[in-house]
Amino acid sequence: MKIHFIGIGGIGVSALAQYYLSKGYQVSGSDLVSSEITEALKKKGAKILIGKHRKENLPKNVDLVIYSPAVQKTNPELRAAFKIQILSYPEALGKLTEQYYTIAVSGTHGKSTTTAMISLILIKAGLDPTVIIGTKLKEFGDSNCRVGKSKYLVIEADEHFASFLNYWPKIIVLTNIEADHLDYYKNLNNILKTFKKYVGHLPKDGYLVANKDDKNIRSIFSTTVKNVLWYSLKDKESRELQTILKIPGEHNIYNALAALTLARTLKISDGISLKSLSEFHGSWRRFEIIKGNLGGKKITIVSDYGHHPTKVRVTLKAAREKWPKEKIYCVYQPHQYQRTYYLFADFVKTFKQAPMNKIIITDIFDVAGREEEDIKKKVNSEKLVKAINKKGVVYLSKEKILDYIRDNIREIDVLIIMGAGDIYRLVDSLSLTEKKNKKKI
Repeated sequence: MKIHFIGIGGIGVSALAQYYLSKGYQVSGSDLVSSEITEALKKKGAKILIGKHRKENLPKNVDLVIYSPAVQKTNPELRAAFKIQILSYPEALGKLTEQYYTIAVSGTHGKSTTTAMISLILIKAGLDPTVIIGTKLKEFGDSNCRVGKSKYLVIEADEHFASFLNYWPKIIVLTNIEADHLDYYKNLNNILKTFKKYVGHLPKDGYLVANKDDKNIRSIFSTTVKNVLWYSLKDKESRELQTILKIPGEHNIYNALAALTLARTLKISDGISLKSLSEFHGSWRRFEIIKGNLGGKKITIVSDYGHHPTKVRVTLKAAREKWPKEKIYCVYQPHQYQRTYYLFADFVKTFKQAPMNKIIITDIFDVAGREEEDIKKKVNSEKLVKAINKKGVVYLSKEKILDYIRDNIREIDVLIIMGAGDIYRLVDSLSLTEKKNKKKI
């Protein structure tokens, strides 16, 4: 069977492509730009076409076309595929969830880390899960997909475009609910309604593992779901987790509590779970630490995916707690004009309170196919910096950041590179002389 993926470089779509490659399918795909993800897929046997989407990209006699939710209906490659069987990525993943005993991890923040923690616990317990996750794990060979032989499927279930309404899990892990993706949802009330509908997909014998400290979760699920397994920072286990976790921050204690609670529903012993959590060093771009030397100065780089005001706040707080006396610089790339516009006041508050020595905000990452031109005229990074109005918070175009860092390297002990766009490539541009010693906490 031949499967073609449009937008194959996406973190979710690429994982599904790897799944089908491992099952012996012929896989091809296209994307606008190449990346380490597309290169990895090539090495695994996928035929990848980079550049403008065209109808000619579709292979002859292709059986199924799967496309990223970011692909517009006017895309010429997708339009040409209408004559063939087509599925969106959420639809295709949804079909898999019906074939497995699916554990879906959802929430505004913490999905990737919690999914990773759960997956590694299940592996250590001998349950051999299949995993589709929105980040790369070194335990998976720096991959975002693992194909196991058991009935268990662990997925990261995204709420954007209500994608998770395509999924039919046996267990849902719900980390938190906040206002995000307001270009689609418009307001928090619509988000809550959609989460409630999603949890309604659970079967009668299914379980909801939920954060009791989250007021939005409590407001909609405290009386409506029969099998709710709550976890809280007040749980006695939180103190032990704080002691054994190698990744910093209160938010990661919550993630670990979610994983521990989930493991108990599968009758996995706490001994196995706690050992697995104590050995977890984090995942790609989730407080990923890289030690290096720049211009003769030893420096610590933190590469992080944070792009929502709350995630930015807790990550910077965790960094300051880990390095209380060091001089910390943060380079932040806002992700999507619409998110920046709708959450503008929250971003201002977050950066006003951020305990950093210097914050450099660069241009907003333009997400192709998801931006509205009228909003792009209303917001930019220079306006954000002006509204923050705090000493040490500056705007720089991406082209000037490298020179700025090199000019100020004597003042930098820790450099946080943050955002969900392409700002992570700055790490490679720095050409750290000790890059071989890359490690994670």
